[in-house]
Formats: sequence, C-alpha cells, structure tokens
Amino acid sequence: MRKHYLDNIRWITVVIVLIYHVFYMYTATGVPGGIGNITGLKVQYWDIYQYAVYPWFMFLLFIISGISSRLYLDNHTEKQFIKSRTTKLLVPSTIGLFVFWFIQGYLNMSFGDAFSNMSGVPKIIRYFIMVLSGIGVLWYIQVLWLFSILLILVRKIEKDRLWNLGKKTGIILVILMSLPAFAGAQVLNTPIIAVYRFGYYAVAFFLGYFVFSHDEVIEVLKKYFFLLLAVALILGFIFCYKYFGENYADAPINRYPLFTSFGWFASMAVLGGGAGYLDFANGFTTWMTKRNFGLYVFHYLGISLVAFFIGIRGSVHPALVYLLSFVSGFVTSYVLYEIISRIPFFRWAVLGISVRKKEKKIV
Repeated sequence: MRKHYLDNIRWITVVIVLIYHVFYMYTATGVPGGIGNITGLKVQYWDIYQYAVYPWFMFLLFIISGISSRLYLDNHTEKQFIKSRTTKLLVPSTIGLFVFWFIQGYLNMSFGDAFSNMSGVPKIIRYFIMVLSGIGVLWYIQVLWLFSILLILVRKIEKDRLWNLGKKTGIILVILMSLPAFAGAQVLNTPIIAVYRFGYYAVAFFLGYFVFSHDEVIEVLKKYFFLLLAVALILGFIFCYKYFGENYADAPINRYPLFTSFGWFASMAVLGGGAGYLDFANGFTTWMTKRNFGLYVFHYLGISLVAFFIGIRGSVHPALVYLLSFVSGFVTSYVLYEIISRIPFFRWAVLGISVRKKEKKIV
C-alpha cells in the first residue's frame, strides 16, 4: 500500500519552503541572499517564520527521502534505483543548469549587483558563472543523489542487518537519536555555501532509511506525537527568542545543540503527526503530489522574478510585493511544470522526466 502520509508531508513541507523563501527574499535579519529589506523597518517581526522552520524542513525532507528510498528498493533492483535517481536528480541539477537554470543564476547575480564588476570578463565565463549561481534550491537534489549512491554501497556491506535492528527503535532511542543529529551538524560542512551540510543531512537520510522506514517505528512516533510536538514547540520558542535577528543559517548557530535538537524533535513530531492524521488521498492531495517536484524546483524562480521586476524598484507597496511573490511562487511553478514537462529533451534535462515515459516520483 502507498503511504499517503509521506506524499502529504512532502508537498506540505515544500509549501512551507516556498513561504520561507518569500520571507527570505526580503528578510531584514542579515541573512545573505535575495534583495533584502524592502519595508524600511528596522525589525520585521514576521521574519520569525524563518527561524521557526529553517532548522527542520530540509532535515525532514531528507528523512522522507530516506524512507522513500527503502520503499522503492523493496520493489525494484538497485540498478533501477540508480538509474531512476540519476535521471530524476542528477540530470536536472547538472545538465539542467546549462539549459535552463542559468536564468536563476542571472537573477541571483543581479540581486548582488555582480555584473557591475564584470565588464572585462568574457561572455562565456559570465555564462559559466551564471550556471553555478543558478544552483539555488537544486542543492537538495544534488546532495540527495550523492546519498543515494552511497546508500547502494552501504547496502552491499550491511545486507539488511542494520536495517533489521532499526525495527526495534523505541521512544527512548528516538530521543537519543538527537545526539547523532548534533554530531552530524559538526562535520562535512562546506565553507561559504552553508546549505551543503553533508553530515547533518546524511544523518537524516540514513536514519530515514534504516529506522523510520519501519512501520513499527512510525507507530512509536504516532503514539508519542503530542509529547514530541510539545518538546518541539518549547525548543522552537526558545530558539526563536534566543537567536531572532542573528544569522540562523550559518555557523555557529546552525551547529548549536538548540538548533539540531529543535530540528530533530520538530521532524519527529511532523512525521508522527503526519502518519496519524495525513494518511489519506483525495483529488487535491493527489494533484499536489504529482506536481510537488515542479513546485520545489521552480518556486524560487517565481519569487525571484517578482523581486527582480517589482520588488527591487520600490514602486509597489511592500505588502503587495510579498503577496505577488507568494502567488508567483505557485503560478510560475505550475505553469513551467506543465509547459516543460511536455517539451522533448527539456523535460528530461530540467525535470528528470524520461524521454520515453514519465518516471514515478521518488524524491
């Protein structure tokens, strides 16, 4: 049976990511990125939303991806898994950069006024810089592809011995697993580009595969949902209160125990609550699930277009800019998905859709 709660958690989390990026684009918190403060206010209290979701939403997506990897491999060969992941993840985040995502790179560079210092740089070099600058939200699928390849290597060694142990995980072990999350946050962090946190997200992905792919463990999370939620809310309140106004997305804050413990318990609460209350499908949830990948990869471009053509000029009321950015995040995503998914080559290069037939969504 399909686990509908995983689909629903996934698309709901992507919507949360979209809203986050609207606030991030115009943030006044000092976090680099976007065009920054457009209200002129010293403090934008709505920016607290970024602090409330950033420690856990991508961590949760990696857990879901780990679970989904196990479910896929239960019914497919490792060769099929590698082929599917390479088509869906690696192709869009490499070839797609050259044929489409340089557009996002152009916008990102424009926000930072990078072109003013490149008058003597050859056009081909500018293009390659735009390509690299266009990675944006695709970092997630790049890292996910790497973890997927590592998983196949790990499977050849552990031969399900470790996976079978994961079935015995109780609430005490769930709580103690916040410690590996903290440890992972301390290692394999790339300098400058803070989103590439290989240690932190590897913990999420592999625990998703080895532990939370078991129905027995999900039942534990369902049973203790309200406890996990209470802990997450308390930690989240403390985190937001303590660090509001500081750069939450980079060291040292993103390596502190408060960051990782909040991220862990919030992820556990959402996973348990989702299993308990979101395990259903209807026309709307099915529609959202089918287009979820398109919403993820295209939403930031939609937000960026509003910022570039309207927000940065300061001629429209900031509240309307926020609203237009939110709407554009959805509309641009769905329009581009419907168009590009129908164009040969581009649907493969940008969306990872097979030339012969649409692949099943496994991200």
